[in-house]
Amino acid sequence: MSNEIELTILMPCLNEAETLETCIKKAQSFLDKEKVSGEILIADNGSTDGSREIALRCGARVEPVPVRGYGAALIGGCKAAKGKYVIMGDADDSYDFIHLLPFVEKLREGYDLVMGNRFKGGIEKGAMPFSHRYIGNPVLSFIGRLFYPSAIGDFHCGLRGYNRESIMALDLQTTGMEYASEMVVRSTLADLKIAEVPTTLKKDGRTKPPHLRTMSDGWRHLKFLLMYSPDWLFWYPGMILFVLGLILTVVLEFGNLTFPGLSLGIHTILYACAFMMIGVNIILFGVYTKVYAFNTQFIPRNKSIDKLAKFSVDKGIFWGVILILLGIAATIVALVQWGENSFLSLVPEQTMRLVIPALSLIEIGVQLVFSSFFIGILNIKHK
Repeated sequence: MSNEIELTILMPCLNEAETLETCIKKAQSFLDKEKVSGEILIADNGSTDGSREIALRCGARVEPVPVRGYGAALIGGCKAAKGKYVIMGDADDSYDFIHLLPFVEKLREGYDLVMGNRFKGGIEKGAMPFSHRYIGNPVLSFIGRLFYPSAIGDFHCGLRGYNRESIMALDLQTTGMEYASEMVVRSTLADLKIAEVPTTLKKDGRTKPPHLRTMSDGWRHLKFLLMYSPDWLFWYPGMILFVLGLILTVVLEFGNLTFPGLSLGIHTILYACAFMMIGVNIILFGVYTKVYAFNTQFIPRNKSIDKLAKFSVDKGIFWGVILILLGIAATIVALVQWGENSFLSLVPEQTMRLVIPALSLIEIGVQLVFSSFFIGILNIKHK
């Protein structure tokens, strides 16, 4: 039977009795009109308002999904789908299930994922809150395109089609609203063929509040985007802090930096060295993440990960020891200066310019030595 069905129209459902019948009838109208061999599958997430009975009465198939969450419902529905292709969409009557042909055509052309774009297709007045339309969606979509280069303009459109086999191979895991981001990110990282087609969004037909929670779900999307991009989460912030701290430290070692109404001195050196240490710490977290990603393959391999896979523990320890020795040497110079003053009070403006960087070198060197051992442990092969 699975070979006879081309398309599964999949709707996640949690108490959608008000709109479910309308959505099913529209989806069935599309299948009949376009003569597409398909089924309508309702991934029920524990409805108690008669949604299951409505779905069965309307001729849809119901797949109970006990694990709660938008992502959980769609994962369960995808596993149960019998079609070669799947088009997913919410059961709140906000998406257009009548005009799905552009999605099907792209899938037939060989695309693995076909995203709807509501901003190109049209958003009905009142269909999307102002904060979502002009802040949340544009910002998160921009971050998504920045972290994971693609031409997708609407990262969070809930109406999308995909090749079931291709998406199942990704083994998507998230159970909440961030599932929408995971599908796009993992598809991009896996170099799947992705297309985008215009679609419309209208005000949903429910009288109850939507399941989406602006702040918590927005944060979950952003957190997911960051966690799958170690470069943007760790490397770039760490490098910015380290380079800024290094430049300030080097410049201020030769004297105060003076501007009209402002003089930067040893106190700024203290903060600059703190920037360097924090930056190195963040960079090392990036290294740990990439080594972990290489060994577990939760992020596909790339050139930077391959380079880290060849990381030499001995080299890391060597350079860490060099930094420690430089810090100790600078400390000895400071002690000599103190001795020349009979180990009495010193002028902080002079001494601290040497002591603060010396301690910073020692701290960074110690971090590098023990981090090298830790990375070596992460690379130990085990069953």
